[in-house]
Amino acid sequence: MNAIWAIASTEFRRMFVSPLAWSILAVVQFILAWIFLLGLQEYLTQIQPMSTGMEDPPGVSDLVVSALYLWAGIIMLAVMPLMTMRQFAEERMNQTLALLTSSPLSSTQIVLGKYFGLLLFVLLMIGLLSLMPLSLALGTQLDWGMLAAAVVGLTLLLASFAAAGLFLSALARQPVIAAVTTFGLLLFLVILYISGSSQAAGSEVFVYLSHFGHFLSFLEGMFDSSDLVYYLLFIGGFLILTIRKLDNDRLQG
Repeated sequence: MNAIWAIASTEFRRMFVSPLAWSILAVVQFILAWIFLLGLQEYLTQIQPMSTGMEDPPGVSDLVVSALYLWAGIIMLAVMPLMTMRQFAEERMNQTLALLTSSPLSSTQIVLGKYFGLLLFVLLMIGLLSLMPLSLALGTQLDWGMLAAAVVGLTLLLASFAAAGLFLSALARQPVIAAVTTFGLLLFLVILYISGSSQAAGSEVFVYLSHFGHFLSFLEGMFDSSDLVYYLLFIGGFLILTIRKLDNDRLQG
């Protein structure tokens, strides 16, 4: 466990050596802050006056907080491939992967260490994001259950992005190829949800296979064990594939 944590902390610090991670955090937070303020203004000036007198009007948690986390998931669909592309593909391109695989560390320790390093970045991003809805608690009553569900859902969604990106980075020889293929896979899963939920040719199988269908359940404030199992299987499956790929690289020398 100490070896895994050492790799994770090293990978996390390495992300911030280059300006990529700093730039991504700054740009993503700026975009999400703009979306949050626009949504809050629309709620205060248009939606709240219209809902006056309604028996059970939608609150700020339903319309502003959930929308913020939804947009965060959509934006990170394009951002996470940029964070995962360097994990193995860049080391292979720089010919430093052989040094890593020749170390006394097991493939499981290497993969989990790099994965937990990505999770640290994910948690940092979600922590900064969550400061926005938490600021609303100073002036209104938040639905804490819905907020907690949104945080958990976004964490699982981005963790699944990281697992898929890590595997595709292990397959690629160029970081750009790893980023493009990861984005293509994640976009394909979104298209599965869109096609599965369409009225013309809906399919529950497509909706279940797409990670966004499970993410939307969390945004509605629902903790469903089937959604949790889906993400755990998705993450575990891609991590196992990455470990097997690294083991195969070691056998081939």
